[in-house]
Amino acid sequence: QVQLVESGGGLVQAGGSLRLSCAASGRIVSSYVLGWFRQAPGKEREFVALITSNGGSTRFADSVNGRFTVSRDNAKNVVYLQMNNLKPEDTAVYYCAAKRTVLRPTSPAAFDYWGQGTQVTVSS
Repeated sequence: QVQLVESGGGLVQAGGSLRLSCAASGRIVSSYVLGWFRQAPGKEREFVALITSNGGSTRFADSVNGRFTVSRDNAKNVVYLQMNNLKPEDTAVYYCAAKRTVLRPTSPAAFDYWGQGTQVTVSS
């Protein structure tokens, strides 16, 4: 079992930055692929970013590529999502998720463990 707890959300003006954190506990989290997803009201949950277990590879949705970065500290069991140049359309609840393999990296259904989410609101 893996437990995930997100933090760092809040209200920010367009063009601003936020850093989300996801604290992981339970099984050997360093062996898990960690992803970030988001869900806006009335929309499906969508992929945002992913980082492999050793941090050697990352992947981003086209909508955030170049603005967001993802990193992890396996010694602390934390994964970060640095969000820069935020836009109103980034407003959503952001979720951290974990799975064992890199198969189907952008599919929410492929992830086994989820956090409770943190709200990010970007004002125009």
